[in-house]
Amino acid sequence: MDSLIERFLEGDRRALARVISRVENETAEGRECLRALYPRSGRAHSIGVTGGAGSGKSTLTGALAAAFRRRGHTVGIVAVDPSSPFTHGAILGDRIRMQDLTLDPGVYVRSMASRGALGGLAPTIDDVVAVMDAFGFDYVIIETVGAGQDEVEIAGTALTTVLVNNPGTGDDIQAMKAGILEIADVLVVNKADHPGADVLVSQLQALLTLSPAGSRRPPVLKTTATRGEGLDALADAIDEHRAYLESSGELERQRAIDSRHQVLSIARAILLERIRQATPEEELESLVQQVAARRLDPHSAAESLAARLRA
Repeated sequence: MDSLIERFLEGDRRALARVISRVENETAEGRECLRALYPRSGRAHSIGVTGGAGSGKSTLTGALAAAFRRRGHTVGIVAVDPSSPFTHGAILGDRIRMQDLTLDPGVYVRSMASRGALGGLAPTIDDVVAVMDAFGFDYVIIETVGAGQDEVEIAGTALTTVLVNNPGTGDDIQAMKAGILEIADVLVVNKADHPGADVLVSQLQALLTLSPAGSRRPPVLKTTATRGEGLDALADAIDEHRAYLESSGELERQRAIDSRHQVLSIARAILLERIRQATPEEELESLVQQVAARRLDPHSAAESLAARLRA
């Protein structure tokens, strides 16, 4: 492990890939790597790119990375692909759509399967982002799977959240409900060359007027990612948001909120695994059958399992 971490710190991309694999698979070696590398993280600016399926997130992510590269910055990309609910396998097609970037030594693209997790992310996404941060990338872009109305987990991972919309879906305003609009630091209307783009921009701007007085209103930008149009303005908006976070003191507050979220999420996973290990399968099955037959309520069954940790 010492040799692997040493090569990682020397900028070896193969070592980076191996460390990420160990972290993603939640191995003991992965936890050891993360423990050693975590103090080196905290310098990259993390950007979440989220939005509905078909909004052009992958194309936009690739074009945004290219815009940052033109400015001399290095970019790590974590592209989360949806997994099968049965096998938890994934095609990992986002990497295929970003092939133009794979030959650029200043860009590293890593695909991850969501493995059934909700919120458009993978369970170990925070750890993988920390590893890329420690490797020295200036920006780490996280592209989620197609998000629904309440899939807002990306806001707890990225410092800047870019919400991608596109005209002509027939559900433009509906998609803005239930929290998805509130997580956006930058709003993007992609495929701006399509009919209805200007109308959607006006609708989003009208919705933003309902924000509480004194709160920051995210900019609404138009892009056509396939042509590279509007990407420099998007990169500027992301940098401006980072400057706002730093000047307002929000950066430290946001990092504290995100850290609390990560610690509690990991603690829940640890406790669940300990309960599973402490509970014989036949006892768990008995509780499940009692709940299914309505002889026992699920809260009492869960309390019975949790009591094993206090024994």
